[in-house]
Amino acid sequence: MSTQIDITENSENKAQQLPEVSSKNSHGHKPRERRDIASGELRNPADMLRLVFGPDGQVVADIYQKLPGRGVWVDARRQSVEKAVKSGAIARAAKRKIILSDDFVDAIELGLAKRVLGMIGMAKRAGQLESGFENVRSCARSGKVGVRIEASDGKPDGRSKIRVVVKAIAKELDMKMPPIVGCFTGSELGKTIGRDNLVHACIHKGKMANAIAREIDKLAGFRKLLPDGWPDREHERVKTADIGAKNDPNIGYGI
Repeated sequence: MSTQIDITENSENKAQQLPEVSSKNSHGHKPRERRDIASGELRNPADMLRLVFGPDGQVVADIYQKLPGRGVWVDARRQSVEKAVKSGAIARAAKRKIILSDDFVDAIELGLAKRVLGMIGMAKRAGQLESGFENVRSCARSGKVGVRIEASDGKPDGRSKIRVVVKAIAKELDMKMPPIVGCFTGSELGKTIGRDNLVHACIHKGKMANAIAREIDKLAGFRKLLPDGWPDREHERVKTADIGAKNDPNIGYGI
């Protein structure tokens, strides 16, 4: 099922249209910031989702950042997208009749999850992924972990041993803790690298880890990265879908 939303272009709607703008950063460059249609605030597009409109008015999230056509931007959080839908902000920004599927927000979450899993598979093919307890712990000891990956159904003992090493090295080298993602099952992770199961993995520090971490950050706006049922969850610093938790300064991005 889907919902059609029509809107006429009157003076009130024009006043609420939110154009793209630019602003200088501390280095004098001019990154192209985007206006969040849900809040009206300027944001870095790396923290946002682009929504595009098909010929029939169907609204689609440009998860892979490849879709052509005119688009609008919204903060990459479930609350923000839901607000944009309920307030009619998407329709106003489109200035035309639009079609929103009933599972629009849930489809974005699934798309982001698929995107992260696909990038983990790419890291494996590029030789940037370590898998297995011993390999991951060895990578942690060398301070080369850019992103930690733990199966949601893995046992806490091995996970704890890896975490202790990662924290100790981060403290010793005065580095931020790498982000961790634990919302995928061992079966889901295994499929990305052609195995039946994968419990422990990590991405080497570098550009690929940074790119994956940014997608994980978007996913964190829709899904908790660690299961509530983990007994050691409180010992992990993690970005979650909880309000205000996405920008923890103690979590790094593989740099």
